[in-house]
Amino acid sequence: MPNPTAAMLVIGDEILSGRTRDANMHYLAGELTKVGIDLKEVRIVSDDRDAIIAAVNALRGAYDNVVTSGGIGPTHDDITADCIAAAFGVGIDVRNDARAILQERYDAMGTELNAARLRMARIPDGAALIENPVSGAPGFSLENVHVMAGVPSVFQAMVASLVPTLTGGVPMLSQSLRINRGEGSIAEPLGALAAEFPDLSIGSYPFQQNGIYGVNVVIRGTDAGRLDAAMTKLAAIAGLPA
Repeated sequence: MPNPTAAMLVIGDEILSGRTRDANMHYLAGELTKVGIDLKEVRIVSDDRDAIIAAVNALRGAYDNVVTSGGIGPTHDDITADCIAAAFGVGIDVRNDARAILQERYDAMGTELNAARLRMARIPDGAALIENPVSGAPGFSLENVHVMAGVPSVFQAMVASLVPTLTGGVPMLSQSLRINRGEGSIAEPLGALAAEFPDLSIGSYPFQQNGIYGVNVVIRGTDAGRLDAAMTKLAAIAGLPA
């Protein structure tokens, strides 16, 4: 059976403007790989209602899981929760369990749970909460869509809460070899190797470092034995000892 699939939807004008560098995709990809869920697509959309709804509906129909980041805070431009509700055609309102989480946190801080902060307790009907041990405000899952904050430390904590609840597959393994030769000199035998091992993913990534041109070849797959066999043949291609 193939591994379950996932897509990520990154939401925020600040990402597209270049003001903020996204770190969440890299982290999510690593965590999903550990549990055998294949991240197949990443999209970035602006804080635009129609764009978010269209992307959510396209991705949730194409993949087993969709993870979003961004747009669930207390300000006017945090519209992700409303867009998720619209995508699924369900209502959204302040939910008692989410409100209680926020109330407890702000009481402990001696801070008022005002109307703006209470927006973070608005949850689409039928959604399950995702725990947020960092800042309290929960994310949520609605069917196969999992909605989380964009701040990296909060996102990572939410991923830790979410991933154990997902159905995984066979973890992906990888090995790599640095070859100090130009990509063109190994392209043909590398293509033959890929044809011989169609169950593996073989990637070639050129580099230039201190005047040396070379390539890092990365082989990925779920069968350790096949991976070792391919690496042995790759070493021969490179003229290195196996």
